Amino acid sequence: MIEQFGLFFQALLAQTGAVHLSWGNVVMILVGATMVWLAIAKHYEPLLLVGIGFSCIVANVPGPPDDVPGGQAISALLYVVKEGGLFHYAYEGVAKLIIPPLIFLGVGAMTDFGPMIANPRLVILGAGAHLGIFVALILAKLCGFTLAEAGAIGIIGGADGPMAIFVTMKLAPHLLGPISVAAYSYMALMPLIQPPVMRLLTTKAERQITMKQLRTVSKAEKIAFPIVIAVIVNLFFPPVAPLITMLMLGNLLKECGVTERLAKTAAGGLMNVIVLVLTVAIGSTMAADKFLNWNTLLIVLLGLVAFVFGTASGVITAKVMNLFLKDKINPLIGSAGIASVPIAARVSHIVANQENPKNFLIYHAMGPNLAGVFGTAISGGILLALLGAG
Repeated sequence: MIEQFGLFFQALLAQTGAVHLSWGNVVMILVGATMVWLAIAKHYEPLLLVGIGFSCIVANVPGPPDDVPGGQAISALLYVVKEGGLFHYAYEGVAKLIIPPLIFLGVGAMTDFGPMIANPRLVILGAGAHLGIFVALILAKLCGFTLAEAGAIGIIGGADGPMAIFVTMKLAPHLLGPISVAAYSYMALMPLIQPPVMRLLTTKAERQITMKQLRTVSKAEKIAFPIVIAVIVNLFFPPVAPLITMLMLGNLLKECGVTERLAKTAAGGLMNVIVLVLTVAIGSTMAADKFLNWNTLLIVLLGLVAFVFGTASGVITAKVMNLFLKDKINPLIGSAGIASVPIAARVSHIVANQENPKNFLIYHAMGPNLAGVFGTAISGGILLALLGAG
């Protein structure tokens, strides 16, 4: 009787995922839990990390064998990632490049380009902070990746998640999972990654530099800006035109004054839905059997290198500019030249404010931060054009 009960229990257990839990699953569950903890306890971009972390956890809880007894165990989440499931269509929205332009629409509707228009010289910092893209590209090629794969890996350094997805799907779609995870994870972890680099490359006196108040930008300038930029990008950078066009449309909805309802929808309800879908789609790619391999870990490491070099090159560019400027700029805003809006600008402000509580750099830092969006777009467009994926 006891033996029969034992056999029955073993058969019942075999239909669950408990017997298939691996050390890889445990590691990835801990990674997902760490993301959720950072979001809740440290407030590191909770809109990104809660969804990605939770989906990572669930993707690594094994289910019963797939289709036949003795087959490969697959998590309950990955059952619905398979064709026809809810998360399959969420992931398809990313893979088919539907979600990235919609994110740019929402970002445009939330963004005030006034700081960049008011101080156009800070656009230089948006270019200077993109050295990390090309450093990571070169290192990826030296590590054995193809040139197209290296280009996709390099774009992580732009700190622009939708652009990273867009370029990756054009150049190396098989790397979408690890590249999107690296891009969004490092964007969320900027408050940990950037400050040590910023402090290392600046003196206390430089970090305490205050900047003059920017001029007021007229309504006409704000309306003309998205129209002009959309024309320029479509003329000269057609490979990335879908993203920048939607960014400018969202901004025009915000600034024109007659489409307030559409602007609120794009920046509010629609954006929230898209972020939910995006984070679940990204987190669901983090299953241990696909994520814990040498290439993926190398991509994550190269992404970190790209972020560090991008931060450093932005700060150094600002220091070089100060050699020629009468009104000095705080070099900390150079780190905001990478494209993660408004995370990078907020980090610049926080580090400066810690050195001088009366120093408020957020508005100044938004200038190079917004310029960084265009810097990443130009870099992505160049990569797509040179690597034959226009």
